[in-house]
Amino acid sequence: MIAGGIVVLLVALIVFGMPIAFALAVSGALGLYLQVGFGPMLGILQTTPYRSSANFLLSTVPLFILMAELLARGTIVRDLYRACYMWMGHIRGGLALAAIAANVGFAVLSGSSTAAAAAMSRISMPEMRRYGYNESFSLGVIAVGGTLSIMIPPSLPLIIYGVLTETSIGKLFLAGILPGILTTLAYILTIIYKVKRNPEIAPATERHSWSERMSTLPRVWPAIVLVFLVLGGIYSGAITATEAAAVGAAGALILSVAFGGLRWKGGYEAFDATLRTTAMIFAIIIGAMVFGYFLTITQVPQALITMVGDLPLPPWGILLIILLFYIVLGFFIDQLAIIILTLPLVFPLVQSLGYEPIWFGVVVTKTAEMGLVTPPLGMNVFVAAGAANGRVEDGFRGVSAFLVGDFIVLALLVLFPQIVTFLPSLIN
Repeated sequence: MIAGGIVVLLVALIVFGMPIAFALAVSGALGLYLQVGFGPMLGILQTTPYRSSANFLLSTVPLFILMAELLARGTIVRDLYRACYMWMGHIRGGLALAAIAANVGFAVLSGSSTAAAAAMSRISMPEMRRYGYNESFSLGVIAVGGTLSIMIPPSLPLIIYGVLTETSIGKLFLAGILPGILTTLAYILTIIYKVKRNPEIAPATERHSWSERMSTLPRVWPAIVLVFLVLGGIYSGAITATEAAAVGAAGALILSVAFGGLRWKGGYEAFDATLRTTAMIFAIIIGAMVFGYFLTITQVPQALITMVGDLPLPPWGILLIILLFYIVLGFFIDQLAIIILTLPLVFPLVQSLGYEPIWFGVVVTKTAEMGLVTPPLGMNVFVAAGAANGRVEDGFRGVSAFLVGDFIVLALLVLFPQIVTFLPSLIN
């Protein structure tokens, strides 16, 4: 009875606009007070902030965020887009394809989708407007392109999932590679289909000479070096994910200053954005842990597992309900908050159904990727539109066709789990 009332309170607080971190902490604290009394509640509130945030693996979060912010404020991302534009710009829809290709490069360098959307919007949107690209189509391409940073490693949601479920972050990174490639292909095919159906939305641009194309390649070598240091170090076993995050952040700072045109103002903005984002994420983690203690005391996860086990549904039917639940939540709540909030309940249930934790982590991340561009929250759409001085409604119209591709990819990951588990299975 108490558990149901507290959950209703949590939902009400979120609906009325309280930040999710505080809504979790307030409702969890009240539930603990009603369940165990003031003294034990106070003890949990005294120790939880330190215990939940003093996790060595969580140090990767601010470091990868800093890496993304530094790169976004220098010229390295601009050089990536310029290279892709020179090679593909002459194709009808080439600027959109170049934006997706550059986003893949940025995703491999960072784990921040909002930083990707903001950077690519500032870089590619002026070019698309100059050549007469449809506004809605352009904003949609930029918004969905930024979501690739959620799936392609290094990925912040995969890091958070690995920490909370004690799953290997290195294997989660490997598991995200093939789904990331599939998602990229889905976006490329969507662009080709839309341009073929309505050529006016993406006029062809001028063709560049081979010498001009080749001249762009030396400019992207800092990005290649950074990829080799970060992902090469992780997959070779030379360094851990935490050490790779530190190497990536330091490398991004050095390369952005030396070759990326980063100045004091850009550096200050990068550190400021990193601090704000990190504080938000850690506040949510602390609030979720307080709420998690309440759930544990009331044995809600165990009761949920028992209740679901008694349903006249096969495991795949229950899984579909869970995925639908995640997709619907993505309409209204921040994606990292969803993962942190729901895992204490959902992960034990998924394990009881016999599903692979690494596979489930990637599938949940895919739903989070979709939530970044679905209304009414759609954070990437707001970021892309804001950075480009565009209209949010145009952005949401532009992403609708790409969501069809996302649903197809999600279905493939569910029907063929080997897409996710193949690469991790190669590591003992």
